[in-house]
Amino acid sequence: MTAIRMMLVLTALCGLVYPLAMTVCARLLFHGQATGSLVVRDGKVRGSELIGQHFDDPRYFWGRPSATPSRPYNAALSSGSNLGPTNPARAQAMEERRQILLAADPGNRAAVPLDLLTASGSGLDPHISPKAGEFQVGRVARLRGLDPDKVRELVRRHTTPRQFGILGEPVVNVFLLNQDLDRL
Repeated sequence: MTAIRMMLVLTALCGLVYPLAMTVCARLLFHGQATGSLVVRDGKVRGSELIGQHFDDPRYFWGRPSATPSRPYNAALSSGSNLGPTNPARAQAMEERRQILLAADPGNRAAVPLDLLTASGSGLDPHISPKAGEFQVGRVARLRGLDPDKVRELVRRHTTPRQFGILGEPVVNVFLLNQDLDRL
């Protein structure tokens, strides 16, 4: 009987009370993060800061390729391509992506940054490198009729530096960048 009572008490504490308390604390202290870091514009949810969005219109900045099944950036099926560096299918996919990028901006003679050719491990990465942002500035500015320096400044404003100055690499959130680009 003691074991059954302990099981019921611990089930209530660990399965109900603790998760409920953590949910309430998270919503009070970190409301944005606890609700998925959603971006709301004009009263409508446009997306999340943490999950990449698929942009294929050349007037927008493009993010990293997504390897999620059924559709790009499918958060329900997060996955990478699992293709190794010597796999011919990976090399072919990278070449196809390179050709798409060059066809969208034929005058661009710069080397295509690697993060625009390879999918992230999760297939949901919302970030690109500042170099990948710079690579796309000319195309986006030309197709939108904007000054390239103004678009470049927008990329700089959306560049997040290394965490604590030492962890990770600087990144640009493509979704937030494109949202602000639409407001220009």
